[in-house]
Amino acid sequence: MAKPFDVSKFRKDITKSIDGLSIGFHDPTDWISTGSYALNYLISGDFHRGVPMGKVTVFAGESGAGKSYFASGNIIRAAQEQGIFVVVIDSENALDESWLQALGVDTDESKLLKLSMSMIDDVAKTFSTFMSDYKAMAEEDRPKVLFVLDSLGMMMTPTDVDQFNKGDMKGDMGRKPKALTSLVRNTVNMIGSYNVGMVCTNHTYASQDMFDPDDKISGGQGFIYASSIVVAMRKLKLKVDADGNKTTTVQGIRAACKVMKTRYAKPFEAVQVQIPYETGMDPYSGCVDLFEAKGLLKKDGNRLKYTDLNGEVHLEYRKNWTGDKLNLIMEELGKEPETVEVEEPVEVELEEPVTSNGE
Repeated sequence: MAKPFDVSKFRKDITKSIDGLSIGFHDPTDWISTGSYALNYLISGDFHRGVPMGKVTVFAGESGAGKSYFASGNIIRAAQEQGIFVVVIDSENALDESWLQALGVDTDESKLLKLSMSMIDDVAKTFSTFMSDYKAMAEEDRPKVLFVLDSLGMMMTPTDVDQFNKGDMKGDMGRKPKALTSLVRNTVNMIGSYNVGMVCTNHTYASQDMFDPDDKISGGQGFIYASSIVVAMRKLKLKVDADGNKTTTVQGIRAACKVMKTRYAKPFEAVQVQIPYETGMDPYSGCVDLFEAKGLLKKDGNRLKYTDLNGEVHLEYRKNWTGDKLNLIMEELGKEPETVEVEEPVEVELEEPVTSNGE
């Protein structure tokens, strides 16, 4: 009879031979809301969960599409509310303290550290140094830390700087995509088993391929493969006032978000989130369109109808589907209707039919 495989001995031996090896599953335990219930659902399959710790999430889009609003505003604020320390790496020199405070971010040094650096090598060194110190801590002393890098597109390589100083702007011969891929790939491997997360923003450019018209993310495809979650964003004009009436002036932006990559929900689903200039984003923005697409809200004349799990019909105008009314659908989405127990059918013996002649 063959000797049974000793898993504990194998685990002990391989842990000794490979430094820093992580064994077992490390599913995310902490999630940070994006500030939008609809976008949370498309990313994670849960209205209250957004981006996970222990993973790398990328928001990519054109200028003014709302990338920094989500990454450097909503997500940082939500992380701080959960007691997560935030390190912001600003490569664009665009994150002003007053702007962050207006979005509800606490800029106190005890809750947020802002670093201004533009070299990929410097970011890699900073992150490597932090993780070395982090791993050296006792497990119970390790804090939850979120890194926000805004943005990958503005990062530079030593070749860029050297050519600029020489006045020779011929490009870095493809070094930047390789450097970005290496940065994200190493980050993913370092943080996978720890309560450390990274959220990045990046730029996109218009596609020249008529058969694949989606905008392309700058910096090559390598770091996209390494990232856990990728959200592509486009900027659209918001020409609707607070009461839902159409206007001729631009009241804000509509951030068209498409989840290109996720392991927690169905990919390639999209939602438009409204961000008015005056009031900021409503966390329920986009939920009505999402529920319509899923067939939960159905048109009934000029109103939208929802039938809850108890069979009660809710009929409201589109602009009235807000707050508590949408919470009702959010709470019931995913729940299965209660099953009704049906008694076993009783077999009944029937008498033989009597014919007209008495037989």
